[in-house]
Amino acid sequence: MRFTKIRTFAATIIAFSTLASAAHAEPMTKEQGDAILTELRQIKQLLQKPQQLAQPAPQAPKADEPATVSVAGVPFLGKADAPLTLVMFTDYQCPFCSRFETQTLPEIKRQYIDTGKLRFVVRDMPLPFHPYASKAAEATHCAEEQGKYWELREKLVANGDKLDAKLLPEYARQVGLDVAKFSACLESGRQAEKVRASSSLAASIGISGTPSFVIGRSKGDRVEGVTIVGAQPFAAFDQKLKELLGK
Repeated sequence: MRFTKIRTFAATIIAFSTLASAAHAEPMTKEQGDAILTELRQIKQLLQKPQQLAQPAPQAPKADEPATVSVAGVPFLGKADAPLTLVMFTDYQCPFCSRFETQTLPEIKRQYIDTGKLRFVVRDMPLPFHPYASKAAEATHCAEEQGKYWELREKLVANGDKLDAKLLPEYARQVGLDVAKFSACLESGRQAEKVRASSSLAASIGISGTPSFVIGRSKGDRVEGVTIVGAQPFAAFDQKLKELLGK
C-alpha cells in the first residue's frame, strides 16, 4: 500500500511539472526543475529500501519489570532515609514528562514526599530526536554545582518548548545562578558524561522511552523495585506506593 502511494506521488509530480510547463507555454525554471529532481531522488531512495518501510514499530517497555537502580550522588527530594524511592527517567523536551511533573508529581509530593514516605530522584534520558534535551540535562548539573539543581529543573520543565542552548543562561539568571560560572560549565561539556551514564543506566534495565520510572524500596544508594511506564495518573502511583508501604 505504501509503495503504491509513493509511486502515485512520483507520477503526480511528473504530471504536474509537465502540465505546468504546458500551461505557461514556456520551459520550467532551473530552480523548479531542481526541486522536482530532489523530490524524485528522495522517493527513489525510499523505493530502494523497502525493508526500512516494513520494519515493525519498536516494542514498548513493559511495566512492573523488576529493576535495581543506583541513586548514588544524585540529588533528591524528600528524606534521605525515606523507606521508598521513585526514580524518574526524563527528557526535558518530552511533553509527557512535563505532564507528569505538572499534573501528577505535585500530589505525589504532597502525600508521600513531604510526609517522609518517599524519596524522589531524577535521572536523565535525553532522546536522540530531541535536539536540545542533552544540553538541557547538562544545564541542570551545572546548576547543581551552585546548589540550584531543582530550581533550574523547574524552570526548564516550564519552558520545555523553548530550550535552545542560547536561552539557558537566561534561565540560569532567572533562578539566581552565577551566569558566568554556569555558562563556563555548559560550554566545557564537563557534565555530558554524567548525562550519558544516566542514559546507559536506563538502557541497562530495559527502559527505552520517557517518562519511565522505577519505584521500590530504598536500599541505601540503591532502589529495588519495578518499572512504571508512561505519564500515569496519580492513582497508578498511589496504588503502587500503598502496596509497597503495606508490605
